[in-house]
This record gives sequence, C-alpha cells and structure tokens, in this order.
Amino acid sequence: MALTPLTRRRLANFKANRRGYWSLWIFLTLFGISLCSEFIANDKPILMEHDGRLMMPVFFTYTEAELGGAFLTEANYSDPHVQGLIEGSGGWMIWPVIRFSHSTIDWYIDEPAPAPPSARHWLGTDDGARDVVARLLYGFRLSVSFGLALTLIASVIGVTAGAIQGYYGGWVDLLGQRLIEIWSGLPLLFLLIILSSMVEPGVGWLLALLVLFSWMTLVSVVRAEFLRTRNFEYVRAARALGVSDRKIMFKHVLPNSMVATLTYLPFILNGSITTLTALDFLGFGLPPGSPSLGELLAQGKSNIQSPWLGLTGFATLAIMLTLLIFVGEAVRDAFDPRRSIGDEPPIGAADQEAEEAELAEAGAARGAPA
Repeated sequence: MALTPLTRRRLANFKANRRGYWSLWIFLTLFGISLCSEFIANDKPILMEHDGRLMMPVFFTYTEAELGGAFLTEANYSDPHVQGLIEGSGGWMIWPVIRFSHSTIDWYIDEPAPAPPSARHWLGTDDGARDVVARLLYGFRLSVSFGLALTLIASVIGVTAGAIQGYYGGWVDLLGQRLIEIWSGLPLLFLLIILSSMVEPGVGWLLALLVLFSWMTLVSVVRAEFLRTRNFEYVRAARALGVSDRKIMFKHVLPNSMVATLTYLPFILNGSITTLTALDFLGFGLPPGSPSLGELLAQGKSNIQSPWLGLTGFATLAIMLTLLIFVGEAVRDAFDPRRSIGDEPPIGAADQEAEEAELAEAGAARGAPA
C-alpha cells in the first residue's frame, strides 16, 4: 500500500531525529531479546536426545520416570543424577547460555547469597540465590509487556471517554469532567494497600486496578479536539446526511485527534512501567517471587553490602526509560505540523535576532572592498 505524502513526511521527520530513531531500534532489540528469555536463561535444555528420541524440555514437560528415573515429577535437569541418566543412554543436551531461570535457586554456589558477580553468575545472585541476569531478562519482558497492556487498555478507554465528552458537550461534558475530578482525587496507594489485604495479588487484578486510574491521561486531549471539530462543516454535513453519531465520531473526527494521542503514547508507556516498578519496590505490586525490576531495587536497598543489585536495577531502568523518552520526542517531532524535514528545534526570539545580525555582518564583510 502506497504511503500518503503526509505519512512520508512524518516518517522522514521521525528518521531525522537520529537520537529517537536509534533509540527505537535499541529498545526494540532489547525487548526482542527479552522475548527469547527462555532460550537465553533457563534451567532446562533447549534440545536433548534420550534413547534416540529428540526432546524439547523448554516447551514440553518430561518426568524423571520418562528418562529412566524413579520419580513421576518433572525432571530436574540440573541434578547430576538426571544428567547421568541422559548421558548413560547415549544422549546429549543443548543448554541455554545461562543455565538458570528467574526462579532457579543455585544450591551449589560457594558463597552465601547474595553472591557477587562471577563466571557462574555474571551479575551475581540476589538474596534468594537466584541469578540476577536471568531475573533481569524476565523482569524486563514482564515490565514492558505489562506497560504495553496498561497503555493500550487505558488509551482505548480514555479516547472513548474524551470523544463522548467532546462530541456531545453540554451536560455530558460537565458531568464527565466532575467525575474525572473526583476519580483522579482517590488515593491509589491506599486502595492498593487495602486490596492487597483482601485478595491475593496477581497480574490480572493489578492491571485492572491500574487501568481504573490510568485512563484519564488522554481524556483532556481527545475532548479538546472533539470540542474543536464537532461544528466543522464536514461534521455538520454528515449529520445532515443522516450519518450516525458513532460513525461521525470514530470515522471522521477521531482521526484528527489521533495525532495528539500518538505523541502521548510513549510517555504513557514510560509512566506505566514506572508505576509498576514503584509498586513492586513498595511491596504492593506483583506476587512475591515474580521477576520484577522494582523487586530488584528493593533487594538492592535491603542489601547495601551487595551494590551489584541496586546498580543493575538502576542502570536497567535508566536506560529503558531514557530510550522511551527519546522515542517520544521523535514521535512528537514527526507529528508536529510546523516542522519540515530535518528542521532544528525552534530558537528563542533573542537568539534569532542575534543570528540574523551575525548573518548581516557576514554579508557586509563579504561585500566590502579588499
């Protein structure tokens, strides 16, 4: 499908912001690596052979009895006994680069947990003797996936609410604004503390609770755009032709407000990841034991004698959030109608006058006789 001239101009403006363009590729690369965490850090072989049969423990569950052992539970491939059963049958195993999953406890470390970085654990272990690199990979994937889901659901609700308020106006808009003012004043942290004592914490209920308080971010932007465009000629013509309100809102008016919406999305994603990290740090987020950047920061705070924990969590968050901010700036520039391709950021009036004076002096100097 051919791109419109407007879309091509926006893509060119996005690529012209080299910092944001490369930040997007770096972020996508890191997220893509985290999506393959099971093949990078796992306590199960990726592929193995036993009695002439190929097996993929990373995808399927095999009991120890299937490998010639005595137990009907899932085989522990780190156990020397299980490894002996596989090698004794003439089999082989292909292991991931890191032989630990996010929940694997290393019972064979030589130092008390948290153990410092070593050849066995590149970034050391936490206070539960779990590999920090493995928990970092899984935690990065969980944080970004959670942030994407929260951003998507909250944006859909916020855009819909803002569209209804702005299109109908009047009492609908007035009541909607009062509801948002009341709803935004509720203390989120106190509600989390109360609910955490009533229900078992989980990803689902945490996502649902955060959605209830995150959908208001885009309401004001979409509402303002609908208030501006609801009396335009093409909207009045569509009403006169009998087009339904829903079709006018989401087919004709909404595309005009999507520009401002898209520029906000990277910053909303940034805020979603930060919120989850803060809740995990305080102990009101994901269930205990879940791979989480906030939990890694909390361990760094509790184990100040192990600086690799806090430094790892801080560096990961700093890099991830910085990349998202740069991407957001590039998206903002791409959708700015006042910018042409490769434009520099606008300068102040005083700087512009000084620049014009310098150019005039340079021109006069070139025109003066030698």
